[in-house]
Amino acid sequence: MIVRVQIKEAAKFKFRQRYGMCVGAALLMVLLAGENYINFGFTISYEIYLPIITGIASIMSFVFLLVGAPLRVGNAHFNRCIFNDWDTSVSDMFRRSFNDYGRNLGGMLWMYLFIFLWSLLFVIPGIVKSYAYFAAPYILSEFPGVKPTDAIKLSMRMTDGYKAELFVLDLSFLGWHLLSGLTLGLLGILYVNPYHDASRAGYYEVLKANALRSGAVSWRELTGYAAGPQQPG
Repeated sequence: MIVRVQIKEAAKFKFRQRYGMCVGAALLMVLLAGENYINFGFTISYEIYLPIITGIASIMSFVFLLVGAPLRVGNAHFNRCIFNDWDTSVSDMFRRSFNDYGRNLGGMLWMYLFIFLWSLLFVIPGIVKSYAYFAAPYILSEFPGVKPTDAIKLSMRMTDGYKAELFVLDLSFLGWHLLSGLTLGLLGILYVNPYHDASRAGYYEVLKANALRSGAVSWRELTGYAAGPQQPG
């Protein structure tokens, strides 16, 4: 079992150490990726839902999609660095997002599509699948040799048996996100979103270690080699 309280405490301490940088990244994610948090922390982005609306909103959704989708991969890398005490910067987040633009965009588009299709059945299957695909942006950011569709498959294996714990993690931030809503999102940018993102990055690190230890995934699948140390960035 993952010790949620310990991960959250570590995430809180580490993001506070680089507070200004984390707030800057959170602000950019809201402005450029249209990121918001609802449904007990189920992370959604406007690019998934705005295509339902026509006119100007559809144009906005297209921009959010092209920019925001790969930016979520870069943000995953950024928060892994924060959690692991590695050197990073907001500019590094952009480089990781757009240096491998096609692969990152493709991986996120597949993830959004599958979540959307499952959501057509009912809301609950879509939320369950969003947790199954939780690790995909982190895998794309950490392992450049992994194909977009393979990142989704590997994520499903990493999160097998842990989706409920991920849900509880997000549920533990519900009160914070409600307070953020009362401040029109200001509290989210200044505190809640960086704290939540760092905590999720910490959960990914534990999920990855558990999956490698149990054999659910292998270093060869992730890196192309039989074994290899975890590399920063």
